Amino acid sequence: AHMGMGVPTRTAMTDPLLTLAQWMSPAFPVGAFAYSHGLEQCIADGLVHDAESLTLWLTDIIETGGGQSDVVLLAAAYQSEELERVDATARALCPSTERLLESDLQGSAFCKTVQSVWNIPIDGLIYPIAVGAAARAMDLPLEKAASLYLQALVSNLISAAIRLIPLGQTEGQRVLLQLTPVIEETALAAIKTSLDRIGSASFAADVASMRHETLQPRIFRT
Repeated sequence: AHMGMGVPTRTAMTDPLLTLAQWMSPAFPVGAFAYSHGLEQCIADGLVHDAESLTLWLTDIIETGGGQSDVVLLAAAYQSEELERVDATARALCPSTERLLESDLQGSAFCKTVQSVWNIPIDGLIYPIAVGAAARAMDLPLEKAASLYLQALVSNLISAAIRLIPLGQTEGQRVLLQLTPVIEETALAAIKTSLDRIGSASFAADVASMRHETLQPRIFRT
């Protein structure tokens, strides 16, 4: 169940977008920089090698892969009174050990920080579930939470690609701008999707996340 969180009045009056921007910032201590969501393996295989192939790969992640699934789960956590069930579903849907590790560790770190800073009593939730539960606790807008979550996911993967391909930083920003309409459309559709209709079809990315476990050398944990 969701509880009143006792957040200080001045913090509660903060613009909701500023709170969400803080949570989704690269500076927020969830360790997102350490994970590539299987992208490192895809780049090693030559499947992603420039801005165009990166844009195509990320489009699939957003529309039919982990991005879309994550925001469906985030919305389910925001709207549900059964967080444990939603969290268990999220864990069961992770297609590989590494993807579970990625989401579990980021979720634990997110919970720890929002507990300490915003007094939100959540713990041990996988990442999208933790974000959805915290957004509900603070009465933050669901659509914006989903959009900013997806933008943060994509931004982190573009940052990984800049290091791995390598790709120029300006080119990386062009990729993000190109993907912004896809992010917005996917977030809007996902928050209207019930949990029993969740699914994904990004098989290459899923297999890459499985194969990455034995990739040598590697920079990222996933």
